[in-house]
Amino acid sequence: CLNACTYCKTKHARGDLASYPIEELVDRAKQSFQEGVCEIWLTSEDTGAYGRDIGTDLPTLLWKLVEVIPEGAMLRLGMTNPPYILEHLEEMAKILNHPRVYAFLHIPVQSASDSVLMDMKREYCVADFKQVVDFLKEKVPGITIATDIICGFPGETDEDFQETMKLVEHYKFPSLFINQFYPRPGTPAAKMHQVPAAVKKQRTKDLSQLFHSYSPYDHKVGERQRVLVTEESFDSNYYVAHNPFYEQVLVPKDPLLMGKMVEVSIYEAGKHFMKGQPVSDARVYTASITRPLAKGEVSGLTEEFKHIPQNGTNWKSLSSAEIPVEAPLSSWMALQLPWQQEGGGLKILSVSLALLAVLVMFYCGVMKTEL
Repeated sequence: CLNACTYCKTKHARGDLASYPIEELVDRAKQSFQEGVCEIWLTSEDTGAYGRDIGTDLPTLLWKLVEVIPEGAMLRLGMTNPPYILEHLEEMAKILNHPRVYAFLHIPVQSASDSVLMDMKREYCVADFKQVVDFLKEKVPGITIATDIICGFPGETDEDFQETMKLVEHYKFPSLFINQFYPRPGTPAAKMHQVPAAVKKQRTKDLSQLFHSYSPYDHKVGERQRVLVTEESFDSNYYVAHNPFYEQVLVPKDPLLMGKMVEVSIYEAGKHFMKGQPVSDARVYTASITRPLAKGEVSGLTEEFKHIPQNGTNWKSLSSAEIPVEAPLSSWMALQLPWQQEGGGLKILSVSLALLAVLVMFYCGVMKTEL
C-alpha cells in the first residue's frame, strides 16, 4: 500500500510496496491450474498499486494472467483503493468483462464526506469514488462493487454521516463492510478528538439497518446463471458457487459438482445469497487440467522439491541449475526441517536445554511444596 491513512497500523507491519515480477505470478498461476485449481485470487494490501515499484501496472499483469486461465476457471481481483484504479479505468473495464474474470471489485470508500476523507488521509475525494463506480457500472453491466465504511471517525459530524447514508442509499451496495471506528494506539487518529462511543454505536446501527433494508438479489429469481462451485457452506447443507459477478449461489451438495462450472436456475434469493438448481440441459465444464491435490498436499511445490523432505536430500548439494527457479531460496530454507538448516542442530539443543531447565525448576517447586 502506498497510502498512509491516519487510522491504519498495517503499513507499520507490512512496510513498503514490493511487487512480484509478472513472470513469477504467471508461472504460479500455471502451476496452480496444473494442480487442479479452478479459481485463483489476486490479492495484496492494495492490488491497484501493483507494479509501481518495478515499472509495470495492474492491467499489464492481468492481461498476462488471463492468457493462462483455462476454460471453466476464474480469476477474482482483490481490494484496490480509488486513487490507483482511476488511471486504469478503461483497461480495467475491459478486463472485468473478460469471461474468465469475475465482474467484481472491492473499492473501499470509508466515508462520503470529503472533510472526513481528508482527516483520514485517503488521498481521494467522494467524486473520485463515484467516478470509478459509475464508469464501471456503465462499462461492465451487472458488476458487483463491494465497499467499506468506517462509522464514527474522529471529527465526523452528523452531516458527514448523513452523506455516507445517502451514498449507500444511492448505490445499494450488495456487499458492504461496516466498521465502528476504533482508535489504534500509535496512529494519528488515536490522538484526534474522538466521537462519543454511544454516537459511534448508533451510527453503526443506523447504517446496518439501511444496508439490511434492501434486497439486492430478489429480481434475479428465475434467471439461469453460470456458476463455479468451489466450497462447502458453513452449515454443510449446500455447496457454495459464484456467478460471473461473484455473487454467492448455493447449490445442491452433489460431489460431482465440486470444482465444476455449471448452469443453474435461481429459485430463491436472500440478503447475501441466491439458491440455484442445476438445469438438465446444461453443459458442465471441468476446469482442472489434472487431478486436484488431495487434502494435506502442499500447493506450489515443484516435482523436484516434493521429495526432498522424504529422502533427506540437502538443497546445498544441488547445482544452481537443479534448483527449481519457481521457488526463491528463502522458500527452500523455510521448508527444510529444523535440523537440515544451517545452525539448526545448535538451535534445537538450546531449546531442549531450556525446556529441561523449566521441568527441573517445576519439579523442585513441587517437591518443596510437599515438604
